[in-house]
Amino acid sequence: MNKLITIAFLPVIAFVFFAGRPADKKPAVLIYSKTNGYYHTSIPIGIATIKKFGEENGFTVDATTDSLQFTKENLKKYAAVIFLNTTLTVLGKEQEDALQYYIQHGGGFVGVHSATDTEYDWPWYGKLVGAYFKNHPAQQEAKLVITDKSNPATTGLPDTWELKEEWYNFKYLNPEITVLIKIDESSYKGGENGSNHPISWYHNFEGGRAFYTELGHREETYSNPYFLKHLLGGIEWAMSFKPKA
Repeated sequence: MNKLITIAFLPVIAFVFFAGRPADKKPAVLIYSKTNGYYHTSIPIGIATIKKFGEENGFTVDATTDSLQFTKENLKKYAAVIFLNTTLTVLGKEQEDALQYYIQHGGGFVGVHSATDTEYDWPWYGKLVGAYFKNHPAQQEAKLVITDKSNPATTGLPDTWELKEEWYNFKYLNPEITVLIKIDESSYKGGENGSNHPISWYHNFEGGRAFYTELGHREETYSNPYFLKHLLGGIEWAMSFKPKA
């Protein structure tokens, strides 16, 4: 009789045990690195870096070059979408609609480096990412000036920071962005945006939010501790919006 009672209670005990465990629902991000122009050799190390961020900070990371992953249903799984060194046209009309729907329903966007060298024929995207690439001089060291430390992407960074990178000039800048980092054009040769030459920014946009950093061309940048802090902070800020159904 006691054996039967014990057996009868096993399902109840199991139910109480599993019901008391929180479901494993870590937030997730999607890295998109499709290129139809220049291919950055730093893409693989960029993916590995963001995956390490996820392992160390409690979020999961998927990576793809498949534009067909951009559906309304699939994007709902992600707290942020990261355009990592994408170039030129990387989405079709249906995929563009899915990304726009995602942002307008609370999704987060992160653009890294040549994300601004992407989707020139889609003005909505230009407003989202915040700028369009014009040209760049030779890679060289320059001085960065932190203009806003209220965002996790710049909290804890020094007031100025010298770095060797590929520095973009922009032919369009969304006036509604909040600039986090500017580049001092007197510190290098080839700048064309003058005293207001942003390198990183963020903004709330149509129900979602977007962060961009121009850094991330060189493989060596992904071992720079300031850049790692900067990129992780930007990703976590973008993730703080949860997409709605």
